[in-house]
Amino acid sequence: MSGDSQGMSHWFDDEAGPVVRPYAMTRGRTTSAAQHRLDLIAVVVTELHAEDPEADHSLSPEHVDIVGLCRDAPQSVAELSAELDLPVGVVRVLIGDLVDEELVHVTRPVPPAELPDESILRDVISGLRAL
Repeated sequence: MSGDSQGMSHWFDDEAGPVVRPYAMTRGRTTSAAQHRLDLIAVVVTELHAEDPEADHSLSPEHVDIVGLCRDAPQSVAELSAELDLPVGVVRVLIGDLVDEELVHVTRPVPPAELPDESILRDVISGLRAL
């Protein structure tokens, strides 16, 4: 029998530490109720009334990390994904959980189509200068 001294082979590197699959972090879920609002540039902000998330034992370490990062400064979904080194899909589900728990809220930048036209802004500036 080949292998290590116990007769078993390892399928992971001992230096890597524990391996947690993304579907385990989301408990197998791939969507959340709030996910339709969570594009890459949506900004996540910790609620003012959110107390210490570490005291809530129903939250995963990743949930706690998201609340902590957003408490320091509002973060986009893309920034959170990069900071936590997690897939965007996982981060969206975790953020959705936090929205449901009212620990964070999500704001979206104004879509470019809804921004005022540049020519209107120039006309306003010209009008103000004429005063």
